[in-house]
Order: sequence, then C-alpha cells, then structure tokens
Amino acid sequence: MQGLLAGVLTLLVLGSGCIGEAPQQVKSGDAVRVHYTGTFENGTVFDSSAGREPLGFTVGAGRVVPGFAAGVLGMQVGETKTFHIPADQAYGPYREDLVFVVDPAGISGGENLAVGQRLGITLQNGLRLAGTVTNVSPEAVTVDANHRLAGENLTFTVRIVEIE
Repeated sequence: MQGLLAGVLTLLVLGSGCIGEAPQQVKSGDAVRVHYTGTFENGTVFDSSAGREPLGFTVGAGRVVPGFAAGVLGMQVGETKTFHIPADQAYGPYREDLVFVVDPAGISGGENLAVGQRLGITLQNGLRLAGTVTNVSPEAVTVDANHRLAGENLTFTVRIVEIE
C-alpha cells in the first residue's frame, strides 16, 4: 500500500509541473515583454521603460536592433541581464553620406527652420528620408538623416517580464 501511495504522489507531483520542467527560456520567435534601460558607453541613459509599460516584441522579427534581440536569448522570466551592443549590431555606423546640405528656398517653410527640428527631405532619386536639422544659414540647411544612435556602442540592462 505504501508503495502504491508513493507512486501516486510521485505522479501527482510530476504531473503538476513542480518537478522535471526547466524554466522557459527566451528563444527566437517568442513574444516577450521586457523592462530596459539603455546607456551610452559613458553611462548616460538615452532611453528607459521605467515608469512605462514594458516593451513588447517578437524575438527575431526585426522590431528591435539585432544585438538587443540576441541579448535576450536564453533569459528567463524575472531574470535581469546587462549586455553591450556594438554599433554594427545596433543602429549601424554613422554615415556621412546621410548628411545633406540643401537650399532653404527649396524647403516649404525653410526660412523658419531651427536646429534640432525634424524634417523630411526628398532626394533626387525620389527616396524620402527623415532627418534632423543640424545647421541653418540663409544659404544652406544641413540635415542629418542618420538615426540619432548611429555610430554608438550601447549597453542595455534588461529584465524579462513575460514570455508568451
């Protein structure tokens, strides 16, 4: 009788998932929700989910930079990890060919542009780019179409909130 009772209890414990199941780890294709803080190499915070809803994304779907997606692989719910992402796995290198000097007369409202303003420009080949005004003079407006984090090596501290 004791052997039968022990066998039943063992089956109940194993069947409940209390023993024998490894914690779920993030893998490619998983939908995850994370809290994060991103910093530059000097420690300055450039973005954080603190005080906001966690960031949700599907690992490997291209919604986040490749280095961020790779950094969460293998993590478990509740785990916190800090990882470094080189520029080429983040927003890419800073590209001088994405800095344009344009005539303000060719821009609607060009006479009222200010440094830091976001602006859409259309290239001669018809491609439209968004950029940031970095210099304004009566003769020329400089627009930088690089992502604001291009060329930066980044560090993220990430906590997995949920794996779906």
